[in-house]
Amino acid sequence: MEFTTQHFIALAPLLITSATIIVVMLAIAWRRNHSQTFLLSVAGLNLALLSILPALKVAPLAVTPLLQIDTFACLYMALILVATLACVTLAHAYLGDGGSGYPGNREELYLLILMAAAGGLVLVSAQHLAGLFVGLELLSVPVYGLVAYAFFNKRSLEAGIKYMVLSAAGSAFLLFGMALLYADAGSLSFTGIGQALAATGMPSSLAQLGLGMMLIGLAFKLSLVPFHLWTPDVYEGAPAPVAAFLATASKVAVFAVMVRLFQISPAASSGVLSNVLTIIAIASILFGNLLALTQSNLKRLLGYSSIAHFGYLLIALVASKGLAVEAIGVYLVTYVITSLGAFGVITLMSSPYNGRDADALYEYRGLFWRRPYLTAVLTVMMLSLAGIPLTAGFIGKFYIIATGVQSQQWWLVGSLVLGSAIGVFYYLRVMVTLYLIEPNLRRHDAQLHWEQRAGGVMLLAIAVLAFFLGLYPQPLLSLVQQSGLAG
Repeated sequence: MEFTTQHFIALAPLLITSATIIVVMLAIAWRRNHSQTFLLSVAGLNLALLSILPALKVAPLAVTPLLQIDTFACLYMALILVATLACVTLAHAYLGDGGSGYPGNREELYLLILMAAAGGLVLVSAQHLAGLFVGLELLSVPVYGLVAYAFFNKRSLEAGIKYMVLSAAGSAFLLFGMALLYADAGSLSFTGIGQALAATGMPSSLAQLGLGMMLIGLAFKLSLVPFHLWTPDVYEGAPAPVAAFLATASKVAVFAVMVRLFQISPAASSGVLSNVLTIIAIASILFGNLLALTQSNLKRLLGYSSIAHFGYLLIALVASKGLAVEAIGVYLVTYVITSLGAFGVITLMSSPYNGRDADALYEYRGLFWRRPYLTAVLTVMMLSLAGIPLTAGFIGKFYIIATGVQSQQWWLVGSLVLGSAIGVFYYLRVMVTLYLIEPNLRRHDAQLHWEQRAGGVMLLAIAVLAFFLGLYPQPLLSLVQQSGLAG
């Protein structure tokens, strides 16, 4: 096929991210310098983010049979790049500089995050099963290294091994499902599969089995019940900025490609598969929220809560009519903002690196009296995750409920309401802990380095954004409406 300038403009975000990876790699080979590596990564990610604007002008465009750049892909590319930028900023504060902080090589962390982000960009623009698999592996393999990055910490190493083994099992299911789907449809492109399934009216048992196995593979990555067993351990063991990346950019990319697959072939979400998705959604909402109740570790609590949040998102996927794509877009944006804020507070509490993350709930007792601005950010994030009005999380949940009601999925709506009620309890428990007065309170508010200040400013911006979108969601809604799959 012939490449024109338009193709290169459409591919610019991915090309710039890939070029950044090479530049960072060469810079590390030439001279190890933590701040230089950080600045190069941030510059590259900002350029990639800006290049989405010209890419929107040429969209929709099928760049190759594997990749389709349209407004839907551009929205999720922007979301992944913003999440990656936030995680890189947090990582810089976390690893520390000079004498204090992480004792090993710091620079490779940025390289791995950039490679995983490139995988995410491929994934959200995939329109072909080969593109999906390449993107998913490019996203997953660097994350194995990221999770185990603090390898001298036993928990981090254990988390890396667990994630690698279970992720490999998920990829095996995914590949087998693709093979069965190809055997039935005779095509690997999403549209080809959609047409083949639509032609027969009801998907054959072979196609349903193939789609079911692919669903298992993707559910592993999204940590949906019953494929969620790795989540709390990996969130707890992974360094805090990596847990933030795993909860945001990585999951957004996988969910976006899942939406594309199910929207292009409506037959895929009918029949048995729709019932399976409904059961997984209800189980994820209830199990995620109930297990979070018992947690005394903030990272594990956020891990279980993310299982519940992707259960809520499945409601819109099952409904797949009317507001569904819009609701998913709004919810993912609000979820990414709040997760980055929550993990950001844990990162700044733990930075610079000192052997383990400050993730036990007792370490947050009376935080308000020591670090009031971090407490303010975490309070807003907890309110938003609980879906309290005037926060971004409320808008996301409202849209999901509207979608469920519109398609009359009463069981799903009921489980969402019940799950949210349970969720309010444990989110408020975290908030109450922040404001408790310690009997022998010691002030140990150390002088902040500039990299921690940068992280702090970013967290305050995230908190303001969460409030702003709760009060005035119109810019977000119009952005998501323009990026429908029809776009």
